[in-house]
Amino acid sequence: MEDVEIARNTKLEKIDKVSEKLGILEEELETYGKYKAKISLDTFKRLKDKKDGKLILVTAINPTPLGEGKTTMAIGLADGLQRIGKKSVLALREPSLGPVFGIKGGATGGGYSQVAPMEDINLHFTGDIHAITSANNLLSAIIDNHIYFGNELGFDRVTWRRCVDLNDRQLRKVETGLSGEKNVVPREDGFDISVASEIMAIFCLATDLEDLKRRIGNIIVGYTKDDKPITARDLKAEGAMTVLLKDALNPNLVQTLEHTPAIIHGGPFANIAHGCNSIIATKMALKLGDYVITEAGFGADLGAEKFLDIKCRKAEIKPDAVVCVATIKALKYHGGMPKDEIKNENIEALERGFNNLLRHVDNLKNKYGLNVIVAINKYTHDTEREIEFLRNKLKEYDIELSLVESWEKGGEGATDLAEKIVKLTEKNSKLNYAYNLNKSIKEKINDVATKIYGAEGVEFSQEAEEMISRIEKMGYGNLPVCIAKTQYSFSDDPKNLECTEPFKIHVKEIILKSGAEFVVAITGKIMTMPGLPRVPAAEQIDLDADGNIVGIF
Repeated sequence: MEDVEIARNTKLEKIDKVSEKLGILEEELETYGKYKAKISLDTFKRLKDKKDGKLILVTAINPTPLGEGKTTMAIGLADGLQRIGKKSVLALREPSLGPVFGIKGGATGGGYSQVAPMEDINLHFTGDIHAITSANNLLSAIIDNHIYFGNELGFDRVTWRRCVDLNDRQLRKVETGLSGEKNVVPREDGFDISVASEIMAIFCLATDLEDLKRRIGNIIVGYTKDDKPITARDLKAEGAMTVLLKDALNPNLVQTLEHTPAIIHGGPFANIAHGCNSIIATKMALKLGDYVITEAGFGADLGAEKFLDIKCRKAEIKPDAVVCVATIKALKYHGGMPKDEIKNENIEALERGFNNLLRHVDNLKNKYGLNVIVAINKYTHDTEREIEFLRNKLKEYDIELSLVESWEKGGEGATDLAEKIVKLTEKNSKLNYAYNLNKSIKEKINDVATKIYGAEGVEFSQEAEEMISRIEKMGYGNLPVCIAKTQYSFSDDPKNLECTEPFKIHVKEIILKSGAEFVVAITGKIMTMPGLPRVPAAEQIDLDADGNIVGIF
């Protein structure tokens, strides 16, 4: 049965019943139909003295085409905690339309571990990403309008790009202003996918409406001939942009198929952005639940690193436990086993692929100082020898293993993990960051590359060197770094899965995000506007004879 059919055949609770489980007051809830709602930020005022719940981060090995099921695991764990009598709540990212219609598909879990209503969440949801797209493009329109009416601020070059929440490689570089009208100045422009927009990053890192407006005002949109930065505040754009985002900033409440509350808000990618849901959603969940399960995008080298070094630093939070997700077939793939043989037992390939898991676990436990457990999404073709091999290897490093079957069994298949997580969160936890903010930008990038990726160093293009120098002279050298890198490898080469030979990270471009308050380092062949695959998922999505959506996976 398809995920969409499983979700559709499950009877959901009305959203006000879900909110009652968390103690949300009627006046703090704005419903969007029967099964979706937004939670007022006023809830923070009422709960300001309430002790935060325990925070559990779900991350993973480097992803493979076989899928690891990180979101399914997070949802299963939340349901598993509810089944053993704990007050749990999810805090997840919103799916982007780009991957839904592209290669990745939906992002609401799978099987019997899903958040719902899955079609709504995967498509327009409550309109948050549309609001972000509109705010971004309003700023673009204001910039070009300002230039049209005389360019009083003296734009010599515009650095702000337009965005759209779709994968469209044709828009990576475009020429605008070709109408031939008097005073319309043609220029080169380009589009990013909305989830890579600085507005999305600001949206997810803002702590309240005032902070959102401040950050938007600080966005650098271009430079004068004298290299003086021009901001959104200089254009008087921050007020209107904040108005467009005002309602979107309230986090969204939905539920799992087992009626566990789920707060889904914000959705930056982890390979080209910082990969975490909003600070507001996570902090709201910590006030409302006793156990909060959140995730960070792609492998731990990307999502978890940015969650810890950017989000946790800003929000002043830390995980009480971390779940590192893997599958035996994905580990064998990382060990060089061909996809068409992956269901066959192969301890040798599993041992080679285990190194990928071990690197992530070592980073989380020994570099960051966190409590870690490995969760294996179990498949019927996993053999007892393979499972025992993993269990024994992890014991050598004092790491516990949990076999999870939440895709097939829902929360019942994750109660072992839930019980182990409760015990794990009782241990003391600390958080060591990968770098000190007071270091130079190059030193911070080098720290992540060498400590977390295992690279032997970093090579910077001349353009990147010049931009770093300019950023530091402008006074932004103490910001965190957000490295845009392939998700498939510790290196910046997506085909280098095992990383057995020494490698370097190649930084080709540096981008200052003055509103988001971090510096982006573009490595390898990473693009901020993805393209569709040869056979996009959109070809399978349709309406059936009864008007139901089919084909979302």
